[in-house]
Amino acid sequence: MRSELEQQERRINERFVRAFATYRLLEDGDRVLVGLSGGKDSLCLLEMLAKRSRIDHPHFRVEAAHVRMENIAYETSTDYLERFCQSLGVPLHIVTSRFSADSSQSKQKPVCFLCSWHRRKQLFNLAQRLECNKIALGHHQDDLLHTALMNIFYQGRFGTMPALMRMRKMPLSIIRPLCMVPESDIRRYAELRGYEKQLKTCPYEHDSQRTGMQRLFNQLEQNNPEIRYSLWNALERDGKLVEE
Repeated sequence: MRSELEQQERRINERFVRAFATYRLLEDGDRVLVGLSGGKDSLCLLEMLAKRSRIDHPHFRVEAAHVRMENIAYETSTDYLERFCQSLGVPLHIVTSRFSADSSQSKQKPVCFLCSWHRRKQLFNLAQRLECNKIALGHHQDDLLHTALMNIFYQGRFGTMPALMRMRKMPLSIIRPLCMVPESDIRRYAELRGYEKQLKTCPYEHDSQRTGMQRLFNQLEQNNPEIRYSLWNALERDGKLVEE
């Protein structure tokens, strides 16, 4: 009889592999840079990718990058990330950066947006230096669904973060291999695997529109458990999960 940990890993891996096949996220010869924040989602993503890379087809290489922002007070243990990556046989690159919250641009944009933008920029730069052609991010299915609702309510358009997005101005693609995995599955797997929690959480994480949208989505799902699949199917039918 399988243990709960084995069952949960199998459940995540099945959706993980299905996402690869459905959206053609990996090809032979890919070099993938994983954005490793230290949260449960990116740890799970790195583990699944590292294990998958040991299978003969497709043949790809995995590296990890952790970007620290000096002026944003959330922190993950560097020692833990190094041990975690070493156990998987994955090289880890640590980049330190910062951004100004006093510029005119900063006054027009939320801190969360600016922090994310600067982290992404560091990932793009590092990926090109390492000659990686893909960047993998740990967004799960809930993230994509919440984004779709945010775009409808706040921007008046239907769309989300795609599972595959090919960049137009640089030879890079962004992939989200956990896009079919519900957050609840990752949360439980992280508990069973004993992932270490971040030392400090982001001081802005509960002040964003995304947090409010998460609460709304949870309420909608309680009233209609099928809303997750209805919204996902709508995104698929409208071609919003692949951007080339």
